[in-house]
Amino acid sequence: MHRYRSHTCGELRASDVESDVRLSGWLHNRRDLGGILFIDLRDHYGITQLVARPGTPAYEALDKLSKESTVRVDGKVVSRGTENVNPDLPTGEIEVEVGEVELLGAAAPLPFTINTEDGVNEERRLEYRFLDLRRERMHRNIMLRTAVISSIRHKMTALGFNEMATPILSATSPEGARDFVVPSRLNPGKFYALPQAPQQFKQLLMISGFDRYFQIAPCFRDEDARADRSPGEFYQLDVEMSFVEQEDVFQPIEKLMTELFEEFGGGRPVTSPFPRIPFREAMLKYGSDKPDLRAQLELVDITDVFEGSEFKAFAGKHVRALAVPDVSAQPRKFFDQLGDFAVSQGAKGLAWVRVAEDGSLSGPIAKFLTEENVAELTKRLSLAAGHAVFFGAGEFDEVSKIMGAVRVEAAKRAGHFESDVFRFCWIVDFPMYEKDEETGKIDFSHNPFSMPQGGLDALENQDPLDILGWQYDIVCNGVELSSGAIRNHEPEIMLKAFEIAGYDRETVEEQFAGMLRAFRFGAPPHGGIAPGVDRIVMLLADEPNIRETIAFPLNGNAQDLMMGAPTELDETRLKELHLTVRKPQPK
Repeated sequence: MHRYRSHTCGELRASDVESDVRLSGWLHNRRDLGGILFIDLRDHYGITQLVARPGTPAYEALDKLSKESTVRVDGKVVSRGTENVNPDLPTGEIEVEVGEVELLGAAAPLPFTINTEDGVNEERRLEYRFLDLRRERMHRNIMLRTAVISSIRHKMTALGFNEMATPILSATSPEGARDFVVPSRLNPGKFYALPQAPQQFKQLLMISGFDRYFQIAPCFRDEDARADRSPGEFYQLDVEMSFVEQEDVFQPIEKLMTELFEEFGGGRPVTSPFPRIPFREAMLKYGSDKPDLRAQLELVDITDVFEGSEFKAFAGKHVRALAVPDVSAQPRKFFDQLGDFAVSQGAKGLAWVRVAEDGSLSGPIAKFLTEENVAELTKRLSLAAGHAVFFGAGEFDEVSKIMGAVRVEAAKRAGHFESDVFRFCWIVDFPMYEKDEETGKIDFSHNPFSMPQGGLDALENQDPLDILGWQYDIVCNGVELSSGAIRNHEPEIMLKAFEIAGYDRETVEEQFAGMLRAFRFGAPPHGGIAPGVDRIVMLLADEPNIRETIAFPLNGNAQDLMMGAPTELDETRLKELHLTVRKPQPK
């Protein structure tokens, strides 16, 4: 018999009754019922119940062991009997009567319980992550991640893509976030940068003649944490294709995402096909370029309805309305709570009216609306008895943010929200440029390496703020899964695009010398995308925080509490790397 096990803890069935077996695992739980000891033994594969009788060496050994100790047991498989079957366990028809026990690793007192999902704070969980990962939910999440990545590789290969690796040590690049830098021992005073994404390298692969590339790529960005963003490092499905237009990228990626979410989504319906929503339409209708389409309500721009109005709260401002049907039975508390929610999003309040059976409006601002206002709102919003209308007014971006959040919250509270579905969409036609309201400077609004729609002619003859880029995002349930673009592969178009954003030719030639040089040797039209693996798993696992799907994440302050990173270097190491440390002075 094998030194440690003849079977795993998830393997034994009724057909194994009377077999002599050897199991190894962790002491998951222990119960003493009428003098008989019942032990749940857990390994990677599952749980098997052990039985130890009083007066036996096995009883004495198991009774003294602390939970989470690792043990090897020898014993005989016996039937639990019909009345004692545990239908929640694959091994629930049997138990193992233990004859011999060997302690393989004793467990110290636990900092928190493993066999329950009690409310341990995240810092404690991350400090003892090796214990946290023993919990059923966390173990399931990490195995889901493994299965998703394996499936992605299989599906991408089947779609004709080739997996290739790109460098980790590279040159710094102004891609929007801060780089993590690595000092070079052999080149004093110089630094490598860890890649924020393999952007330039995957484009260079296309220029080198490789047609369809993919990689499960580690990316490194020195940025703050959010619920859907882990600081430090993350993984993405990096994809690039040659001789393609936008729809050519959409087709295989949409097929991949649909199949992936159908495979691992637990039967939840998946949008098919993905609707294409222009950026400006998304901002007007949903208040966000990451719309949650499970909310079955839309915003309506009614700014023109109140042009010249004497109602000061709306006059001269951007005004957005949200009509919510079937709220006639809702109490005043419904409106007050939604108003409190709007305030939590940054609003000063939330104006609203109700539609009565006769079509008249009532509510806090009804008296400020003229007959013309009421008629136009009724027509524009298709109002009927039982509707409520919520209003937001202010600057465009501010109103979009607040009313976009109110739209989703109102849908949830009023029963107009779909649960247990995956609602995908493509957001397309992003503006190429935006204006800084404080400085008036024109800058890139999204991806500076994207091809502008209309090419060089658009750059030379259109208002920069009217130029759209061949840029696109995939959004699912209000979460941005990826950004992508058809790339700007023509040097003169690229130089002109950067010129509009305030970069002179010399600066661009210096910062992107490798790319520009490659473009001048026959670059194919190409484009790509990079869905985030961590966010995909977060959605599939129905987890609210991305760190719940990563085996060893950093905390919100970009620290590894388990390993103690980041650490200081001693003087010998600093000298070897030609570095001195200048710490900030205390304030």
